[in-house]
Amino acid sequence: MTRLSNASLTQLDAKVATPNYDRTAVSAGIVHFGVGGFHRAHQAMYLDELMNQGKALDWGIVGVGVMPGDRRMQEALASQDHLYTVVLKHPDGNYEPRVVGSIIDYRFAPDSPDAVIELMADPAIRIVSLTVTEGGYNFHPVTGEFNLENADVQHDLANPGEAKTSFGLITEALARRRERGVAPFTVMSCDNVEGNGNVAHKMFTAYARARDAELAAWIEAEVPFPNSMVDRITPVTTPTDIEELSSRFGVEDAWPVVCEPFTQWVLEDHFANGRPAFEDAGVQPVEDVEPYELMKLRLLNAGHQALCYFGYLAGYRYAHEACNDPLIVDFLLGYMNEEARPTLAQLPGIDLDAHCRTLIERFANPEVKDTLARLCAETSDRIPKFLIPVAHAQLKTDGELRRTAAVVASWARYAEGVDEQGETIDVVDPLKDELMERASRQREEPTAFLDNRELFGGLVDQPRFRDAYLAALKSLHDNGARATLEMLVADAK
Repeated sequence: MTRLSNASLTQLDAKVATPNYDRTAVSAGIVHFGVGGFHRAHQAMYLDELMNQGKALDWGIVGVGVMPGDRRMQEALASQDHLYTVVLKHPDGNYEPRVVGSIIDYRFAPDSPDAVIELMADPAIRIVSLTVTEGGYNFHPVTGEFNLENADVQHDLANPGEAKTSFGLITEALARRRERGVAPFTVMSCDNVEGNGNVAHKMFTAYARARDAELAAWIEAEVPFPNSMVDRITPVTTPTDIEELSSRFGVEDAWPVVCEPFTQWVLEDHFANGRPAFEDAGVQPVEDVEPYELMKLRLLNAGHQALCYFGYLAGYRYAHEACNDPLIVDFLLGYMNEEARPTLAQLPGIDLDAHCRTLIERFANPEVKDTLARLCAETSDRIPKFLIPVAHAQLKTDGELRRTAAVVASWARYAEGVDEQGETIDVVDPLKDELMERASRQREEPTAFLDNRELFGGLVDQPRFRDAYLAALKSLHDNGARATLEMLVADAK
């Protein structure tokens, strides 16, 4: 077994692809906040591909962590020269490992906020990118406004040189560049948030405005926030994944990444200070990301939500298990074709029939082992963005919405915290206590969960949606998940 490091690259199994470039020649051009599995299987891998072509060697990535849990990533990467392994898991059982070298450093911001700020103030840094999850943008789920009452935000406004948040750190770096006459960097969101660049722009300028109106005006005028659509299923790395990499290929990696073979990145081509030749690595630079983004959010991301609660309640624990159940597949395709697709614009060159089938095949990949628990987590940051817009769009056009309402009902049933076998469900959500309290009352007060206007706006006041929701919830309570799916599928025929 070989411990991953610069020195050991030449000793690895020939089946393990390794960087063919000199990593000592790579210099920093990007600072990235939120170095998790997705970033390492996506953006960092695209950069690594370019570097393997002899390009973008001045676009190396320096990762930044701001959350307490990010210390572990810093330690894991530092222990192996910031190298890590991406393992593509093909449906036929073939594993394709590849060592990625595009991350050249990692900073844990709480150790030295000023050092992170100065890093971004360096003219060599031309892009600051983000994968901080939907919850990392600090906005209200219904109003969409920036939360200035956040304690860490208040701290950063009072102590800009000792910032704790990405808002404080990045804005202070931009302020120093402005003071020094240095061109701004581009802020590039890679999160699964509708209009992610627009959202980042709104949140960062709101923070800057609270700090300094002139600085905010400069950011508004000079700093691009391109939108992007990113797609690759990347489950949480498990101890089994680490052991399999070791036993199959002899690589000792503290924190590898596993993912599906499919990958897509559609990126608005709007940058202030240059960018890597992303298109040479398969990225699609476009003028308008929104149609691609809505396709992904309402088919893949909302499809995951349609799958996970019903699947979990029906007794499955992995996405591939659930997607080998014809009943669940019928329900998913019904949601995609009858409710999500009518809300989407036509995309030249994309066959939506084939795309939906491909999504089912991706969900059903048995090697990815994507847990339903992962897909069920953080729902209050997901369903309002991925699924609820479908409901509103279908209400406007008098379109079909029973499956959409049923997915919300399946979340409400899941939030009761007990499955159909009486086993405890570990509900993982920032609003866990409130959600579970509402769910605990819904057998006596059927709209208790849907009455949450913070998450659902006025959907409870829409008779078509409310009635469909209540019918699905009653069936879930009386008959269980499978019988409810059978009812929904039969009603559609």
